Amino acid sequence: MVFQLFPSIARSMPSLKGKLKRAGLQYRPEDFIKRTFLTATYLTVGVVFAFGLILQSFGSLNLIFFLSIPVAFGVFFFYFLKYPDVRISKKEKEVAREIVFAGRHLIIELESGVPLYNALVNLSRNYESVGKYFRAVTDKVDLGTSIEDALTDAVELSPSNDLRRLLWQILNSMQTGSEISKSLGLVMEQIAREQTIQVNEYGRKLNPLAMFYMIIAVILPSLGITLLIILSSFMNFHLSLSILLVIAAILGFLQFMFLSIIRFSRPAVEF
Repeated sequence: MVFQLFPSIARSMPSLKGKLKRAGLQYRPEDFIKRTFLTATYLTVGVVFAFGLILQSFGSLNLIFFLSIPVAFGVFFFYFLKYPDVRISKKEKEVAREIVFAGRHLIIELESGVPLYNALVNLSRNYESVGKYFRAVTDKVDLGTSIEDALTDAVELSPSNDLRRLLWQILNSMQTGSEISKSLGLVMEQIAREQTIQVNEYGRKLNPLAMFYMIIAVILPSLGITLLIILSSFMNFHLSLSILLVIAAILGFLQFMFLSIIRFSRPAVEF
């Protein structure tokens, strides 16, 4: 029964196989789910054990502790199940920083009369993130695979929609016999416009985020601590060091959350 559990979960997630390939993870879906299950189990045992020791020291080990075990396992399991999506997102951002420059470089070389294979080799040598996908194409061609089949495989394994569009346009132009540089120029103009729109949207998001950051993480804490100190002197309330440390930890967490939101909202574009 246990041995059939992981293949059953894998069959219920048909998109997982493609995600693992695009993320560069060399696992079968059932093996990845098994590793995720074991990792979640180990973490759940460790966290619940530590949590149980803390509750037992206070003499409050009750039903909530036992209910937290499946909850903790579910959180860890679904968290690590998203690891391929995180890897794909990271690779996509790395590609987005170079895709416009690499595409324009490819167009210039093709318009200069450089053969497509040589142009792809030059891209693989000059661009760190995008180059490894073109290097995979040229390596397969060197081993005897046709360039059309190598490009088809690269389209399937590409973690970036923009890179997939670029590769698909090259493949489509080769199959139809049209000029590659002209069709690539249209694709690169569209990608550049989309990146410009992302930058403008980021600028519009940044203003309200900065305002909320100033209010919640700067103004309210400074005024709130001052008022709390004043009120404690009038109300005979003892403001201990532990309370101040807890407040400082909460403020630090809030600032970290705001900075994380701003950082992850930033588009992966060189501007």
